[in-house]
Amino acid sequence: MKTNGARFLESLGIAFELREYEVDPDDLTAITVAKKIGMPAEQVFKTLLTTTGAGDYVFAVIPGDSELDFKKLARAAGWRKAEMATLKDVQPLTGYIRGGVTVFGAKKPYPVFVDETIILFDRISVSAGTRGTQLILAPDDYLRAAAAFGEPVQTVDLTKDTKPPTTEGRAKPPEAQT
Repeated sequence: MKTNGARFLESLGIAFELREYEVDPDDLTAITVAKKIGMPAEQVFKTLLTTTGAGDYVFAVIPGDSELDFKKLARAAGWRKAEMATLKDVQPLTGYIRGGVTVFGAKKPYPVFVDETIILFDRISVSAGTRGTQLILAPDDYLRAAAAFGEPVQTVDLTKDTKPPTTEGRAKPPEAQT
């Protein structure tokens, strides 16, 4: 199935693979999509429309097994705060429905902030612009295509840290001191 995202990549001469999967409308998570298309969740990037709450929007593109850190995004975007755009705003602003949002072919281009881990992989997966279809392509090609809309594209750390806090550099509790 050809999508706007696929047509856009073709217009740029970018190689990609379309991979289709059966959609469960009750489970649109990137982790489920990853299982269905046979890729690790950290290589399946989800595209989130975010806002300042005052009419400014950006796309945040993060690994499927991660959670967006709104403070990191706000800092990168030069905003005081960031939050998810409301679900009712997503389709009118992008032309896409939840589970099918992509930066390619959106109604209006917005700046794109991509998690820095994208460069760790030979191939990544992103929505093709419809539920049930993913684009598989090289990260460099994704970044080049995203930049073709004329909006800024930045690669930054966008995800919440999942590592347990370390005790390095902290004073030991009295019972641990010898």
